Amino acid sequence: MNLVIAHLSKQYRGGVWGLRDFSLSFGPGVLGLVGPNGAGKSTLMRILATITKPTEGAVTWNGKDIARHPDGLRAVLGYLPQDFGVYPNLNAVEFLQYMAAVKGLDRVTARRRIDELLQVVNLAEARKRPLGGYSGGMKQRVGIAQALLNDPELLIVDEPTVGLDPEERVGFRNLLSDLSGQRIVILSTHIVSDVEATATCIAVIAKGRLLLSAAPEELLQKVEGRVWEWIASSAELPAIKEHHPLSGTIRRSDGVLVRVVSEAPPARDAQPAAPRLEDAYLYLTRQQNISDRPA
Repeated sequence: MNLVIAHLSKQYRGGVWGLRDFSLSFGPGVLGLVGPNGAGKSTLMRILATITKPTEGAVTWNGKDIARHPDGLRAVLGYLPQDFGVYPNLNAVEFLQYMAAVKGLDRVTARRRIDELLQVVNLAEARKRPLGGYSGGMKQRVGIAQALLNDPELLIVDEPTVGLDPEERVGFRNLLSDLSGQRIVILSTHIVSDVEATATCIAVIAKGRLLLSAAPEELLQKVEGRVWEWIASSAELPAIKEHHPLSGTIRRSDGVLVRVVSEAPPARDAQPAAPRLEDAYLYLTRQQNISDRPA
């Protein structure tokens, strides 16, 4: 299986571009699509899910243009949109039976898949509870279950951990990692930690453009020698934020442990620190902002 995005652009009314000349290709594994809110992630996900068409460029699935031949991809597609909703009065089994019918699964296959998936997403014991009483994490797990009903080759999840508590986010990331196997999983998020433990490839997007696509290790190499830490006072923080991009702060009894990305030591007592993916993401998006400034 192979998904190829070639010079993809999407323009909305008023001349606003959601995507500009976006190109990427990948096979089985987990692709983490990372970018700030408004970067174009959801626009790209909607095009890949055949919900909307690009203004320019094309997407091909196993060599076929999905805009011209969408049914071939739709048959093997699982999609969890950012604004996924449920019918609160239905229980998990009833909701999944309805979604299975929409996807065209026969009754016997649907019953088997629903039983399997409720076990996979750890909702078997809550299968008869109305969805209106589910937590945010439980609803997201129902969303994953409906996306997996047809055992998709391409699974797209758009901002799946928004609104989840830390424990639910960790569980959801582990679930996605377990599901990858012999399929393509695209995880779109603005939370870098969501892809850190699961993605085999990370694509950074900003202002509708692809900044970089690489393995996590390659992204870390981009900021090697550019990450610094030191102890500062709370009173110094405003000035530090004004001059340097902060990738983290930790309050301590002796002050604030400040972490910044900088080409040169940002303070006399700053020490080099091992880079993290958040540092690489901050560095790439900041470089993009600098290049976009008028000369």
